[in-house]
Amino acid sequence: MDLMEDQQSAEGEAKVITLCGSTRFEAEFAEVNQRLTMEGCVVISLGMFSLPDLPDYDWTADSSNLKGRLGSVHLQKIRMADEVYIVDPGGYIGESTRREIAYAESLGKPVRYLSRERSARTGDGPQE
Repeated sequence: MDLMEDQQSAEGEAKVITLCGSTRFEAEFAEVNQRLTMEGCVVISLGMFSLPDLPDYDWTADSSNLKGRLGSVHLQKIRMADEVYIVDPGGYIGESTRREIAYAESLGKPVRYLSRERSARTGDGPQE
């Protein structure tokens, strides 16, 4: 079976995958994004991993609403996806990611985990 065939939606288009996980794993997000893109998937990732340094902008004044806005945008990204991929090196899943997983599952979205795929390839890692 061709790898590309497995990465298609039911309509025959490229599978859309939204990445979720902690912003501390920026390098791992880049690695997963690149791999899934090379496999023929449309990848939706985080919009930012840290707040940009904008001249004359006070992030503390905007912080109360910013987290909520970013969270809402990410939930929309999950709704747009055919599948959700959790970037969880070593099995780490924080509170926000747990909420995103629950949301994806409530929508019936398949959820995959980086840590489980790595342990399946290497034969070690967390056992369930």
